[in-house]
Amino acid sequence: MTYIIAEPCIDIKDRSCVDVCPVDCIHEFDRILVIDPEECIDCGACEPECPVEAIFPEDALPDKWNAFVEINYAYDKGAEVVNELTQKYADENNVQNEPIA
Repeated sequence: MTYIIAEPCIDIKDRSCVDVCPVDCIHEFDRILVIDPEECIDCGACEPECPVEAIFPEDALPDKWNAFVEINYAYDKGAEVVNELTQKYADENNVQNEPIA
């Protein structure tokens, strides 16, 4: 099991989770942060740090955000794939998160 970053992170990208990750498995892309499932050690340090509650254990991810399993697991396919999947999801779901002030 790994952790998944979901929709609330799109366009927010608060890096509090990055600061507490002991293995640096959280990476920034155009519109979202993602967790590399190969690097994640399932410590859970990131989850309580997220101000928009976008981080979930994979087995507790709300069904409405299942697309984010593919987005996070696409990390090893490169930035282009992660960015395309995120953009497609955001367009299809009319995601308009306002950055935290």
